[in-house]
Amino acid sequence: MIYKAGQVERFYKNPDTSVRGWIIYGANEGLIAEYVKNLTKAISPDVFDPFQVVYLNGDDVNADAGCLIGEFNAQSLMGGRRVIVIKDVDNNLTKVFKTLFDDSKSDTLVIAYSSSLNKKSSLVKLGEDSSYLGVVACYEDRDEDVFSTIRNALSSHKIAISNDALQLMAARLSNDRKSNLNEIEKLITYTGNKSQVLPDDVLAVVSDTSSSSFDDLCYAAAGGQKDKTLAAYEKLVNEGTDPAQVIRNLYYHFLKILSCLAFVEEGLNVDAAMKKLTPRIIFFREPAFRKQMSIWNRDRVFSVIDLLYQAEKNTRNANMPVEEIVSYTLMQVASAAASAAAKLNRGF
Repeated sequence: MIYKAGQVERFYKNPDTSVRGWIIYGANEGLIAEYVKNLTKAISPDVFDPFQVVYLNGDDVNADAGCLIGEFNAQSLMGGRRVIVIKDVDNNLTKVFKTLFDDSKSDTLVIAYSSSLNKKSSLVKLGEDSSYLGVVACYEDRDEDVFSTIRNALSSHKIAISNDALQLMAARLSNDRKSNLNEIEKLITYTGNKSQVLPDDVLAVVSDTSSSSFDDLCYAAAGGQKDKTLAAYEKLVNEGTDPAQVIRNLYYHFLKILSCLAFVEEGLNVDAAMKKLTPRIIFFREPAFRKQMSIWNRDRVFSVIDLLYQAEKNTRNANMPVEEIVSYTLMQVASAAASAAAKLNRGF
């Protein structure tokens, strides 16, 4: 059965014995680690208790499934429910999982995880079709996830953060929770006895691990800066970024513009409309976004969205030159923005 974040959090508070195993997968290794730790703690507050928690490796289970079966059916010497955590699992575990829980009265919870699994993996499909297995997908953090991770981590140490510092830090972090938590830990250590984090604290200690070139590209393209758009795109491609991801990021950027335009049509001024966006526009991007609001109107935005939709569709065609398609699309968007800005400057 597929579980959403809220459902998993309810399990933390009240572990359901009908859930006999968890399959955690996806590219976000930091989020996977967080789920594994919290699911284990839901059963055993001490995740290193040798009587309650057993850690296995996927390769060892593949070589000898008996080690998992034996641990699963073993009784706890101290009483209470036990946990088996298996890291780096693969589809070889599917066959074992199909029979492991049959005809066994064991209430041991099995947590299997790997960043190499995906939605098409047989182990994931088994979990999705099962009533006694929970499946959690861990994709890259969205902007709002990054904000909440910062707030929650600092709050747990009774440290406040100013809004400007929060905006700046979110802009410097990436979409990988593992990397982000490392940076947040550095900030917590640096903060010491201070009760609030300020922008200077973030600048002093937090490394810029962001995919800021995505933002650079989006703001350059929507602002009509063709040279900067092309430079940002080439940087992303050289770093191994999927060109289709560039199109999706620009699509989300124009959705923000469209949402803001809708707020303005409802009677808000541009600044008030920008404040209603979730997540908020990072403070140092506000002037550029404000300018884009004057460049783009509803019809132009819809035209760009249609263009981006067609471009992403073309990137899925194996016979099409993907990098060239995306590059050409970006130049179309940037040229349209430059033309609209020029007309605005001329007063018509």
